[in-house]
Amino acid sequence: MGRIRSIFFLSLSPTLAGLVFVASAGAAEQNPWLEIHSTHYTVITDAGQKKGAEIALRFEQMRAVFGSLLMKDRVSEPLPLTILAFKNDKSYYQTAPLQQGQPMGVPGFFLAGEDQNFIVLNGFEEESWRAVAHDFAEMLLAYNYPPVQGWFDEGTAEYFSSIRLDDRKYEIGGDPELQSSFHEDLLGNQTPSRTPQKSFTELLSGQVWLALPDLLTMKHEPATNNQGMRNTLFYAQSWMTMHYLLHEKKLPATGTYFDLVENQHVPVEEAIPRAYGMSAAEFDRAVKDYFHSLTSLFTTLDASKRPGEQSTAPEPYEFPELVGPADSAITSKTFPEADAQAIGAEIKSRIPDRRAAGLEELNTLATTAVPVPPRPFTNRQVKQVKKDNADDAPLLTAIGNEIAHRALAWNHIESGEFDAALEELGDAAALDRQDLWIRYYLSVLKYRMAQAKKTDIQGLPNMLQDLRAVVEWYPEFADAYDLTAVARMEGGGPAAAMQAERTAIRLSPRNQQYLLHMAEIYESDKKWDAARALLERLQSSSNAQIAAASRDRLGELLAQQRYGVSGATIASDRKLSPQSSPFDVLDQDAAKRAAAQAQTAADLRPEKFLEGRLVSVDYSQAPTAILIVSSGATTLKLRTADYKSLLLIGADSFSCEWNNRSVSVNYKPGGLADGDLVSVEMH
Repeated sequence: MGRIRSIFFLSLSPTLAGLVFVASAGAAEQNPWLEIHSTHYTVITDAGQKKGAEIALRFEQMRAVFGSLLMKDRVSEPLPLTILAFKNDKSYYQTAPLQQGQPMGVPGFFLAGEDQNFIVLNGFEEESWRAVAHDFAEMLLAYNYPPVQGWFDEGTAEYFSSIRLDDRKYEIGGDPELQSSFHEDLLGNQTPSRTPQKSFTELLSGQVWLALPDLLTMKHEPATNNQGMRNTLFYAQSWMTMHYLLHEKKLPATGTYFDLVENQHVPVEEAIPRAYGMSAAEFDRAVKDYFHSLTSLFTTLDASKRPGEQSTAPEPYEFPELVGPADSAITSKTFPEADAQAIGAEIKSRIPDRRAAGLEELNTLATTAVPVPPRPFTNRQVKQVKKDNADDAPLLTAIGNEIAHRALAWNHIESGEFDAALEELGDAAALDRQDLWIRYYLSVLKYRMAQAKKTDIQGLPNMLQDLRAVVEWYPEFADAYDLTAVARMEGGGPAAAMQAERTAIRLSPRNQQYLLHMAEIYESDKKWDAARALLERLQSSSNAQIAAASRDRLGELLAQQRYGVSGATIASDRKLSPQSSPFDVLDQDAAKRAAAQAQTAADLRPEKFLEGRLVSVDYSQAPTAILIVSSGATTLKLRTADYKSLLLIGADSFSCEWNNRSVSVNYKPGGLADGDLVSVEMH
């Protein structure tokens, strides 16, 4: 328990000493790896400064083009994205997913995760970033557009994936599935392809199109990078429909259409004329006429049928570049080779066919001794193995690579192996306690342990401090806001929780787990109608776990509404026996909170939330205390009958000496300028 306690309080213990990897001068000269930063992206590469900077710039440009297409002034990315670019084929194909036992045939792939996203590129190939343009667009759609019908997502992503970029302009609108009908070998000989796939232009040149209402309501499974999976009439027609809508500047009308069909449940045949001002038949004809007007598509198709001939036809549309080399600040620094190996192994561990090899590499890196400079180590988590060169410049040897340890910790968290995750996080923190990933993973671990054991979250004040540090490091980290909402709901009240959850939903509007948590917050705040509306919507989710949880919550809503206690709480109280914990103070806080809630059950005043500055504390009538809190032009006098029992977050005990401190408060209003405190969160 002592070891676990020290891990939970890593973020608050200034005496803990970390270990920092230091490579020798010779190793630094030979290390080819660089860490390149642009405004929004990190590229880890051994392909050189020029190639790495080009890749970073291209992704900044794609992000800007996406925002322009979707008419977004601000593009959100609520999960960190790391781009790993290898300099040669061998390294890339040893990492890439397998298809029928062989590495995939494209020079780039996108790997989504619950905690972070990765893009892996073959830097040896020109324009390797184009291989992930479709997935990149789908990722940005998921984060920046509400959930809608499949044709919109796939049509937008296909249109976007035709993009071509340079330092001066970008072209877009070509056929993204068009390939040459001839294959060229290493000697330059060209032979007809054995199984040529039909391009979108060929598919749409036929006489048969899907009826527009059928296209707009068709269910589909998103395709992968498997060749030929997107060469269907659904994808082709979705592509051309979005081609037309974007060119004709009908995106606002499309928003109206989705409001009608998604929110107001208006039939498609009725929604089309109301949104677009034309019937379904007229809409269908307009798209077909637009397709036949794009002569460059047919010129390029004809060229692809002739051996040895490359089309010089430009993409249908050309625009000045939105982000050029002078517009994006790009910096670089050397990156430890062992860290690059750990990132590559972590990516493998997340790919089913590569998982075993990736975990083996991570374990090797996590148990390999590395040299560190001498310093007084006081953290018992550090594994000191030996001393070298004692007479000259002594070096200590520590075990492992920090990135490997934290990657293994995440793997254990995902597998429900919580004790092993704690150990790995402790080892990672011993090597680099400044890494904010550790504090995020620790917060996720606490939440999932509480979920699995059906107990309160342990170490709640530290968790909130860790999450605050995480969102300061990555302000768009939606999951950190969601976890903050969960922690606030348990320890501070629904008003503060609701604010954090709304931020998470704004950053990632399609994440149904966040919506489920919002429904639970509504329920906790006795907003029955809002909770029921969300749960009824979620019970038809395609995610089986979300749907089942929503149905369960709906069933419990009646008990909660009638008795003020959920059925799940009653059932868990009957089944679970008290468990020992190193955090007894949290149990005491929970008991105080329950007692306070019981005493104020008749208080029907709405709870409010305020962020501001604690000006001063008046405790002249102790144990009563009055806190003066200022926010903008508003100044409130907030009272607590007993400051010793006031729920505090981010502080161990109440201090009458507090002044000029940033705080968040939950309170029940009295008059216009006063109220009764429910909780105080110190920042």
